[in-house]
Amino acid sequence: MDRKELIRQMKQQVGIAAAQRVQDGMIVGLGTGSTAAFAISELGRRQREEGLKILGVPTSFSAAVQAKQEGLELRTFDQIDQIDLAIDGADEVDPHKNLIKGGGAAHTLEKIVDGWADTFLVVVDESKLVEHLGAFPLPVEVLPVAVYAVMEQLTKLGGIPQIRLGVKKDGPVITDHGNFVLDVQFPNIPDPPKLEQTINNLPGVLENGLFVNLADEILIGRLQGETIEIISQV
Repeated sequence: MDRKELIRQMKQQVGIAAAQRVQDGMIVGLGTGSTAAFAISELGRRQREEGLKILGVPTSFSAAVQAKQEGLELRTFDQIDQIDLAIDGADEVDPHKNLIKGGGAAHTLEKIVDGWADTFLVVVDESKLVEHLGAFPLPVEVLPVAVYAVMEQLTKLGGIPQIRLGVKKDGPVITDHGNFVLDVQFPNIPDPPKLEQTINNLPGVLENGLFVNLADEILIGRLQGETIEIISQV
Protein backbone atom coordinates (compact mmCIF):
# COMPACT_ATOMS: atom_id res chain seq x y z
CA MET A 1 0.00 0.00 0.00
CA ASP A 2 1.46 3.39 -0.99
CA ARG A 3 1.88 6.37 1.35
CA LYS A 4 -1.01 8.32 -0.16
CA GLU A 5 -3.47 5.51 0.51
CA LEU A 6 -2.15 5.02 4.06
CA ILE A 7 -2.73 8.70 4.82
CA ARG A 8 -6.26 8.48 3.37
CA GLN A 9 -7.00 5.50 5.62
CA MET A 10 -5.58 7.28 8.68
CA LYS A 11 -7.79 10.28 7.95
CA GLN A 12 -10.81 8.06 7.50
CA GLN A 13 -10.31 6.14 10.72
CA VAL A 14 -9.68 9.23 12.85
CA GLY A 15 -12.70 10.95 11.31
CA ILE A 16 -14.87 7.96 12.15
CA ALA A 17 -13.46 7.84 15.70
CA ALA A 18 -14.35 11.51 16.20
CA ALA A 19 -17.90 11.00 14.92
CA GLN A 20 -18.32 8.21 17.46
CA ARG A 21 -17.88 10.84 20.21
CA VAL A 22 -21.12 12.54 19.14
CA GLN A 23 -24.13 11.80 21.33
CA ASP A 24 -27.81 11.97 20.49
CA GLY A 25 -29.24 15.49 20.68
CA MET A 26 -25.92 17.31 20.33
CA ILE A 27 -25.32 20.46 18.32
CA VAL A 28 -22.14 19.72 16.36
CA GLY A 29 -19.72 22.01 14.56
CA LEU A 30 -18.93 20.42 11.20
CA GLY A 31 -15.38 21.15 10.08
CA THR A 32 -13.92 21.63 6.63
CA GLY A 33 -11.30 19.49 4.91
CA SER A 34 -10.59 15.90 4.00
CA THR A 35 -10.43 14.47 7.54
CA ALA A 36 -13.49 16.35 8.78
CA ALA A 37 -15.32 15.10 5.67
CA PHE A 38 -14.92 11.52 6.89
CA ALA A 39 -16.46 12.55 10.22
CA ILE A 40 -19.45 14.11 8.43
CA SER A 41 -19.90 10.94 6.39
CA GLU A 42 -19.88 8.83 9.54
CA LEU A 43 -22.42 11.11 11.21
CA GLY A 44 -24.66 10.64 8.19
CA ARG A 45 -24.27 6.87 8.46
CA ARG A 46 -25.06 6.93 12.18
CA GLN A 47 -28.17 8.97 11.53
CA ARG A 48 -29.42 6.55 8.86
CA GLU A 49 -28.49 3.31 10.59
CA GLU A 50 -28.54 4.13 14.31
CA GLY A 51 -31.20 6.83 14.48
CA LEU A 52 -28.75 9.46 15.74
CA LYS A 53 -30.37 12.90 15.93
CA ILE A 54 -28.11 15.95 15.85
CA LEU A 55 -28.03 19.49 14.54
CA GLY A 56 -24.99 20.51 12.50
CA VAL A 57 -23.34 23.92 12.23
CA PRO A 58 -21.15 23.92 9.10
CA THR A 59 -17.91 25.88 8.88
CA SER A 60 -18.02 26.37 5.11
CA PHE A 61 -20.19 26.07 2.03
CA SER A 62 -18.50 22.78 1.15
CA ALA A 63 -19.18 21.33 4.63
CA ALA A 64 -22.82 22.42 4.35
CA VAL A 65 -23.20 20.77 0.93
CA GLN A 66 -21.76 17.47 2.16
CA ALA A 67 -23.86 17.54 5.33
CA LYS A 68 -27.04 18.09 3.32
CA GLN A 69 -26.11 15.23 1.02
CA GLU A 70 -25.78 13.05 4.12
CA GLY A 71 -29.22 14.14 5.30
CA LEU A 72 -28.01 16.04 8.37
CA GLU A 73 -30.15 18.87 9.70
CA LEU A 74 -28.27 22.18 9.75
CA ARG A 75 -28.54 25.38 11.76
CA THR A 76 -26.98 28.84 11.53
CA PHE A 77 -25.65 30.92 14.43
CA ASP A 78 -28.85 32.90 14.85
CA GLN A 79 -30.77 29.65 15.38
CA ILE A 80 -28.71 28.21 18.24
CA ASP A 81 -27.29 29.34 21.57
CA GLN A 82 -24.50 26.80 21.96
CA ILE A 83 -22.34 24.22 20.20
CA ASP A 84 -21.66 21.07 22.18
CA LEU A 85 -18.80 19.65 20.12
CA ALA A 86 -16.85 20.85 17.08
CA ILE A 87 -14.93 18.39 14.92
CA ASP A 88 -12.35 19.93 12.61
CA GLY A 89 -9.01 19.16 11.01
CA ALA A 90 -5.74 21.10 10.94
CA ASP A 91 -2.81 21.67 8.62
CA GLU A 92 -0.28 21.68 11.47
CA VAL A 93 -0.42 20.80 15.16
CA ASP A 94 2.36 21.58 17.63
CA PRO A 95 2.99 19.87 21.03
CA HIS A 96 1.02 22.64 22.80
CA LYS A 97 -2.09 21.97 20.67
CA ASN A 98 -1.62 25.19 18.73
CA LEU A 99 -2.78 24.86 15.13
CA ILE A 100 -2.42 26.28 11.68
CA LYS A 101 -5.65 25.99 9.72
CA GLY A 102 -6.99 27.50 6.53
CA GLY A 103 -5.71 25.26 3.76
CA GLY A 104 -9.31 25.19 2.58
CA ALA A 105 -9.72 28.97 3.01
CA ALA A 106 -12.43 28.45 5.66
CA HIS A 107 -10.46 29.40 8.78
CA THR A 108 -12.51 32.49 9.69
CA LEU A 109 -15.78 30.63 10.21
CA GLU A 110 -13.89 27.61 11.53
CA LYS A 111 -12.39 29.75 14.28
CA ILE A 112 -15.82 31.11 15.22
CA VAL A 113 -17.44 27.65 15.35
CA ASP A 114 -14.49 25.90 16.99
CA GLY A 115 -14.00 28.69 19.52
CA TRP A 116 -17.68 28.75 20.46
CA ALA A 117 -17.92 24.99 21.02
CA ASP A 118 -17.87 23.58 24.52
CA THR A 119 -15.35 21.02 23.22
CA PHE A 120 -13.16 21.42 20.15
CA LEU A 121 -11.93 18.04 18.90
CA VAL A 122 -9.15 18.20 16.28
CA VAL A 123 -8.79 15.30 13.84
CA VAL A 124 -5.49 14.76 12.00
CA ASP A 125 -3.19 12.09 10.68
CA GLU A 126 0.34 11.91 12.06
CA SER A 127 1.82 13.81 9.10
CA LYS A 128 0.29 17.02 10.53
CA LEU A 129 2.29 16.87 13.78
CA VAL A 130 5.21 19.32 14.01
CA GLU A 131 7.60 20.50 16.70
CA HIS A 132 7.14 24.15 15.70
CA LEU A 133 4.47 25.79 13.56
CA GLY A 134 5.50 27.45 10.33
CA ALA A 135 6.36 24.85 7.69
CA PHE A 136 2.81 25.24 6.34
CA PRO A 137 2.20 28.80 5.05
CA LEU A 138 -0.07 30.78 7.36
CA PRO A 139 -3.40 31.70 5.70
CA VAL A 140 -4.65 35.24 6.28
CA GLU A 141 -8.09 36.36 5.07
CA VAL A 142 -7.97 39.94 3.84
CA LEU A 143 -10.44 42.46 2.48
CA PRO A 144 -9.65 42.84 -1.24
CA VAL A 145 -9.26 46.61 -0.99
CA ALA A 146 -6.51 46.19 1.62
CA VAL A 147 -4.57 43.28 0.14
CA TYR A 148 -1.42 45.13 -0.91
CA ALA A 149 -1.23 47.23 2.25
CA VAL A 150 -1.55 44.08 4.35
CA MET A 151 1.10 42.30 2.28
CA GLU A 152 3.50 45.14 3.00
CA GLN A 153 2.87 44.90 6.74
CA LEU A 154 3.23 41.11 6.75
CA THR A 155 6.58 41.46 4.98
CA LYS A 156 7.72 43.83 7.75
CA LEU A 157 6.78 41.12 10.25
CA GLY A 158 9.21 38.75 8.52
CA GLY A 159 6.72 36.87 6.36
CA ILE A 160 6.67 36.23 2.63
CA PRO A 161 3.04 36.74 1.56
CA GLN A 162 1.50 35.49 -1.66
CA ILE A 163 -2.05 35.86 -2.90
CA ARG A 164 -3.64 32.42 -3.13
CA LEU A 165 -4.66 31.81 -6.72
CA GLY A 166 -7.59 29.74 -7.87
CA VAL A 167 -7.37 26.33 -9.50
CA LYS A 168 -9.04 26.04 -12.91
CA LYS A 169 -9.83 29.75 -12.80
CA ASP A 170 -7.94 32.96 -13.40
CA GLY A 171 -7.32 35.22 -10.43
CA PRO A 172 -7.37 34.79 -6.66
CA VAL A 173 -9.26 32.38 -4.46
CA ILE A 174 -12.41 34.03 -3.12
CA THR A 175 -13.52 32.96 0.36
CA ASP A 176 -17.12 32.25 1.38
CA HIS A 177 -17.13 35.82 2.72
CA GLY A 178 -15.96 37.39 -0.56
CA ASN A 179 -12.38 38.08 0.51
CA PHE A 180 -8.85 37.14 -0.59
CA VAL A 181 -6.47 34.74 1.14
CA LEU A 182 -2.78 35.47 1.61
CA ASP A 183 -0.50 32.50 2.26
CA VAL A 184 2.36 33.80 4.38
CA GLN A 185 5.56 31.83 4.78
CA PHE A 186 7.38 32.58 8.02
CA PRO A 187 10.85 31.11 8.67
CA ASN A 188 9.51 30.07 12.08
CA ILE A 189 6.74 31.01 14.49
CA PRO A 190 8.31 31.05 17.97
CA ASP A 191 5.37 32.85 19.63
CA PRO A 192 2.04 31.82 18.04
CA PRO A 193 -0.19 33.85 20.45
CA LYS A 194 1.72 37.05 19.77
CA LEU A 195 1.76 36.57 16.00
CA GLU A 196 -1.95 35.71 15.92
CA GLN A 197 -2.83 38.92 17.75
CA THR A 198 -0.39 41.08 15.79
CA ILE A 199 -1.71 39.95 12.41
CA ASN A 200 -5.35 40.31 13.43
CA ASN A 201 -4.65 43.89 14.50
CA LEU A 202 -3.56 44.86 10.98
CA PRO A 203 -6.27 46.99 9.31
CA GLY A 204 -7.90 45.00 6.54
CA VAL A 205 -7.28 41.57 8.06
CA LEU A 206 -10.42 39.60 8.84
CA GLU A 207 -8.77 36.55 10.46
CA ASN A 208 -5.64 34.41 10.29
CA GLY A 209 -5.13 30.66 10.52
CA LEU A 210 -3.35 30.49 13.88
CA PHE A 211 -5.61 28.69 16.37
CA VAL A 212 -4.13 29.28 19.81
CA ASN A 213 -5.57 27.90 23.06
CA LEU A 214 -8.69 26.61 21.32
CA ALA A 215 -8.15 22.86 20.87
CA ASP A 216 -9.32 20.67 23.75
CA GLU A 217 -8.19 17.32 22.36
CA ILE A 218 -6.26 16.09 19.34
CA LEU A 219 -7.25 12.75 17.80
CA ILE A 220 -4.36 11.41 15.74
CA GLY A 221 -4.34 8.61 13.22
CA ARG A 222 -0.95 6.92 13.46
CA LEU A 223 0.66 4.01 11.65
CA GLN A 224 1.85 1.38 14.11
CA GLY A 225 3.63 -1.36 12.23
CA GLU A 226 1.14 -2.47 9.61
CA THR A 227 -1.94 -1.24 11.46
CA ILE A 228 -3.48 2.17 12.08
CA GLU A 229 -4.18 3.24 15.63
CA ILE A 230 -5.96 6.27 17.05
CA ILE A 231 -4.25 8.15 19.87
CA SER A 232 -5.45 11.11 21.90
CA GLN A 233 -3.51 14.19 22.97
CA VAL A 234 -5.22 16.21 25.69
